Amino acid sequence: MAQAVNDKVKDFKEKCKKEAEHIVLEVFPEKVKELDDLLHSDMFSLKRISSIHHDVNIPVPDPALFNDTEEPTSKKRRIDSEKNHLDISGSLIVGLPNGVSPSNPKICEIIEKLKPSIMELLESSNQVKMWITYLIPRIEDGNNFGVSIQEDTLAEARQVESETATFLDQMTRYFIHRGKLISKVAKYPHVADYRQSIRELDEKEFITLRLVCCELRNQYATLHDIIIKNINKIRIPRSSNVEQLY
Repeated sequence: MAQAVNDKVKDFKEKCKKEAEHIVLEVFPEKVKELDDLLHSDMFSLKRISSIHHDVNIPVPDPALFNDTEEPTSKKRRIDSEKNHLDISGSLIVGLPNGVSPSNPKICEIIEKLKPSIMELLESSNQVKMWITYLIPRIEDGNNFGVSIQEDTLAEARQVESETATFLDQMTRYFIHRGKLISKVAKYPHVADYRQSIRELDEKEFITLRLVCCELRNQYATLHDIIIKNINKIRIPRSSNVEQLY
């Protein structure tokens, strides 16, 4: 029973090694080319930044006009619509007159385009980590130059994985921040600065996503470069370990 389990673990390790080498030698160069083409496509053209904005679908209401004996229109509206209000920061907000205030579809399109590459790099860097870890020989005195190369490459793969994960967090923070600004526009529709802040945020996100695309390309290229340059030492860190590794 124990031997059967050990054989399965051994087969799993060998499979992981083969898949990781295929990823490094074949997939990484393809992803570098794909992301470089995407970065230079119309989707990420800096000329597009002026048209990246999208209407928040919250009209500016007419100014409330009332005399000293008349109750303010805004107060009447809040009382009449009490059953359909949203409570944000302790203030009542009447439901939006035009319905939903949508996300920026142009930004969403870019995010959906980049997400698969982010997820793929996360998975690939993790697989490369496991591959190198399985190739590290047992601890011995001396002849550790190849092992130090393995450890440096392993550290690079870990850093790539960590930095790539932050891209997903950044996308989430954008939607949260934009939603809060939309809420401000809903509460204070006459304040132009809140509307402008959404435009500025969308422009900033466009530039950030362009940088994300650039970083993804660079991370694929860097990880591929460092492994290819040292692949012999990564595969066989010590000449005395040839029989152990193969």
